[in-house]
Amino acid sequence: MTPAELAALSARAYRHMDPWGEADFAETLAHPLALLVTGQGAFVLGRVVADEAEILALATDPAGQRRGLGRAVLTAFEAQAQARGAAQVFLEVAEANAPARGFYAACGYAVTGRRRGYYARPEGGRDDALLMVRALPLGHAPPAANPASDH
Repeated sequence: MTPAELAALSARAYRHMDPWGEADFAETLAHPLALLVTGQGAFVLGRVVADEAEILALATDPAGQRRGLGRAVLTAFEAQAQARGAAQVFLEVAEANAPARGFYAACGYAVTGRRRGYYARPEGGRDDALLMVRALPLGHAPPAANPASDH
């Protein structure tokens, strides 16, 4: 997916925060530690630094939600991050985004902290970010799904 395609998907999917723009995606993808995993109607963008992976953005087209697309790209992201040396994956999610929090919890992520007022809400005001972490299994990577890796 191109930065423009990622931005368009992000704009359709993000309801609890302002979506990333094309320039945001282009800048992040230009970084050598970036890791992008895409699939049909979904993507995960993050980075791997030393033994940690960070998810910066994950989006699934609303028309394809609840069909396993997000889980497939997340599983592939975790496998590729582990192949780059990551032992854990962390992320931030808006506290008000109950569907995303539930998704990450179902995928094995646990809340480990909070950043007060971290996100600007589209309708105004601020929302706390919950920090979530998942340790990757030792000795083997999680099974990879079929999404294509772009980066």
